[in-house]
Amino acid sequence: MHRAWWVALAGFVSMVGAAGFRSVPGVLIDPLHTEFGWSHGTIGVAVSINLVLFGLFSPFAAALMDRFGIRPVLAVALPLLSTGSGLTVLMTQVWQLWLLWGVVVGVGAGSISMAFMATLVTRWFVARRGLVSGVLTAAGATGQLIFLPAVAWLATHHGWRTPAILVSVSAMAVLPLVLLVVRDHPHDVGLEAYGADAEHPTTAPVERTGNAAALALTSLREAARSRTFWLFAGGFAICGASTNGLVGTHFVPAAHDHGMPLTAAASLLAVIGLVDIVGTIGSGYLTDKVDPRILLAVYYTLRGLSLMALPALFGPDVHPSMWAFIIFYGLDWVATVPPTVALCQQHFGERAPMVFGWVFASHQVGAAVAATGAGLIRDTQGSYTYAWLTAGALCLGATVLSLMVPRVPRCSR
Repeated sequence: MHRAWWVALAGFVSMVGAAGFRSVPGVLIDPLHTEFGWSHGTIGVAVSINLVLFGLFSPFAAALMDRFGIRPVLAVALPLLSTGSGLTVLMTQVWQLWLLWGVVVGVGAGSISMAFMATLVTRWFVARRGLVSGVLTAAGATGQLIFLPAVAWLATHHGWRTPAILVSVSAMAVLPLVLLVVRDHPHDVGLEAYGADAEHPTTAPVERTGNAAALALTSLREAARSRTFWLFAGGFAICGASTNGLVGTHFVPAAHDHGMPLTAAASLLAVIGLVDIVGTIGSGYLTDKVDPRILLAVYYTLRGLSLMALPALFGPDVHPSMWAFIIFYGLDWVATVPPTVALCQQHFGERAPMVFGWVFASHQVGAAVAATGAGLIRDTQGSYTYAWLTAGALCLGATVLSLMVPRVPRCSR
């Protein structure tokens, strides 16, 4: 087996952990509210900080990987995740929640986010880039599948501090795999990228000097001159608002508002992650064969319609109509990532990982706005109905933005 697949496996495990750790606060909203009396909106601020930094740090992490390598960045990010989660068991004030789950975990998870995926795929793969992007993107859904039911059960039966410790230990458990398997570039072990040949050579490693932050900001300044970049950023901001920010953060408390047990609601969210594994890998496969712009338009349209139908589906029990939503929405959860990565590669070439990092930052800004906004809607209106309807309408707008992206002739591979 080509070494690239082992590196992809280590990346998959790292992204499973980062996504699972980052999604934990959504399950702990009600336990934290019960113990400390903090409102949904106040706790939502911590989630928003986490989401913003998860996105905004992503292009800087890509620049750090470009400057120092993939492995050193991961070797710092995983201990950060462990520290941020572990210290929450000692917190007594809300600012400590904002600092630990917001800042520390946000930076740690942001170092192992979609820009990391784009960097790994660009360096180690020439063929099967869409498929590998889909598999690595599915790691986020797998993280939900693994952690959310366990976190909900532990929080219900043993208090919220137990899952916080579990996350801390799990983050450190991933570190040895990263140190053993991951290398920065195929040339470091005397190989070419998977699928490389004379017509499609391995991207040569570039010696970088200078400030990594300046490199990230330069990539943003150059990309921002392009109308295409803003179409990507606008669509992905809506993507983040309608997934991580709204459903990922507020689905469990919204279902609980209608009498559904916490563990049942968390299990439904985990099933979304399970179904998304199929949807995202399938999206990666289709991205290698179909115009990515058309895929994005279809995904956003279907997501918007499903979110508009959701308020009528909540209840104390899980009915077939709710299962239909879970499966339908789950197939679309982050299926948008492989075609967006492909479009960035088409339009921005070797700068694609850092440019996609900034596009992903817009995703997380949108998610942060939705996380806080939906919490405020719940606090003022007594329900999440307007949040679901607004997100659905925005998704239809993202359909239009996707179709406005200029077409680039596809490579024969």
